[in-house]
Amino acid sequence: MTAHGLSQRQGLPQRQGLYDPRYEHDACGLGFVVDLAGRESHRIVQSAVEVLLNLEHRSASVWEKNTGDGAGLLLQIPHGFLARECDRLGVELPPEGQYAAGIVFLPVERESREQCEEQFEEIVLEEGQRVLGWRTVPTDDSEIGPTAKASMPLIRQIFGRVSEFMLT
Repeated sequence: MTAHGLSQRQGLPQRQGLYDPRYEHDACGLGFVVDLAGRESHRIVQSAVEVLLNLEHRSASVWEKNTGDGAGLLLQIPHGFLARECDRLGVELPPEGQYAAGIVFLPVERESREQCEEQFEEIVLEEGQRVLGWRTVPTDDSEIGPTAKASMPLIRQIFGRVSEFMLT
C-alpha cells in the first residue's frame, strides 16, 4: 500500500499539481486534461480524446451503439478561427479576451427557435452585456443513430461583448 492507501497495482499516478489519487473512486465518467501553465498544445487535445474513448464504458448510451449522451471536449476559445467565421457572417468580434462565446441548443422548428433566441438576448441585455451575433454550428449527423437524429437540436453559438466591469 502507498501512503495514500492505494495499491501500486492500480497504476494511479503519484500526487502532482491539482491531482491527488486519494480522490480516485468509481463515478460517472468525467475527465480533465489541462496544462497548469496554460500552454496550448495539440497533445492536450489528443489526451482529452483518449479520455473520452476510455469513458465509453460508462453506459451513457441507449440500445443503439451510435446514440449516446453527447460527451465532448471543452477547449479555449479559438479566437482566430471564430474571428474568420464571424467575419464571413458580418459579425465583428472584439479583440481576444473581450468577448464571450456560448453554445446554445435550440429547437429545430424556426418559430420556437426564434422565440428562444429572443429570450436569450433579452437576458443578456438584462445582465448588462451586448449580443454581437449568432453562428449556426456545422454538424454531421451521418454517424449517429435514429434515436439521436430524432431529438437532435439546432446548435448555435452566441457571441457577446464583455462589459468593461467584467474585464477587471
